[in-house]
Amino acid sequence: MNTGTLKKSDAKKSLKPLNEGPKKSGGKSSQILNGSKPDAALKSKSREWFDAIIFAFIAALILRTFVVEAFRIPTGSMENTLLVGDFLLVNKFVYGAPVPFTDAKLPALKKPEQGDIVVFKYPRDKEVAYIKRCIAAAGSTLEIKARKVYVDGKEFALPPEGQFIGTEASAGSGESNIFPTGALFNKDNYGPLRIPKAGDDIVLTPETINTYKYLLEYEGHSPSVMDGKVLVDNLPQSTYRVGQDYYFMMGDNRDNSLDSRYWGFVPEANVVGSALIIYWSWDPDISFLDPFAKIGSVRWGRLGNIIR
Repeated sequence: MNTGTLKKSDAKKSLKPLNEGPKKSGGKSSQILNGSKPDAALKSKSREWFDAIIFAFIAALILRTFVVEAFRIPTGSMENTLLVGDFLLVNKFVYGAPVPFTDAKLPALKKPEQGDIVVFKYPRDKEVAYIKRCIAAAGSTLEIKARKVYVDGKEFALPPEGQFIGTEASAGSGESNIFPTGALFNKDNYGPLRIPKAGDDIVLTPETINTYKYLLEYEGHSPSVMDGKVLVDNLPQSTYRVGQDYYFMMGDNRDNSLDSRYWGFVPEANVVGSALIIYWSWDPDISFLDPFAKIGSVRWGRLGNIIR
């Protein structure tokens, strides 16, 4: 094997090749160098790009998971505060971002407050994301009288862009699809109803179980009624201590919103984040097959709007 060293016994034999060597080996060496340096540089550059792409992907994944995420508005339940075809960024860390594949959340900077526009997982199907306005926070009492919302006795005015588009329902006329089942509530006359707070001791009776059935299920229990008694996990229970805070959410388009009036409380564990800013908006009904009309439908005046 040629190690690049010169042995004494080969010195004479090697004199001639050494005199001629620089020209031949130099040319050969030049070919090798001229071929290897660009290849090495190209590989190095490719590796840099690969590393940059991987880093960007990981950074984007972390940002999307824990900091900010993009959402699109698919329905008119928040009109005219938010329009169908609005694309918005949602601040996830403010309420404590959910940790993927677990029920845990990161520490929150604050809890949802009355008036916040909140993205959350629909309580009956966590694969579906909803966006509504927080009307009443945990521990407060909600009541709606003739479309006017009162929280702890104080009126919470309809947001400036909110609206009613249907006929007002009369007080005392219950609706079968309103939460809780059996209450004489309707979309325009509702409550009073206390929003459960962590640490509350709620009374369980056959009359109240419709109010707290889903709450118990959200917290991992199986409620039922037998022989006039409420059973929790097959054991008789007359009270239950609430394990987490809950919220009451409503759409700004009050007559066109399936919200807490229809399916009840939102557990804090389901809260995803706070709506932050509209970064894009256009008419979703216009086809991409008509690109000029599609571009013409861009709502330029909404881009960059802070969501309130």
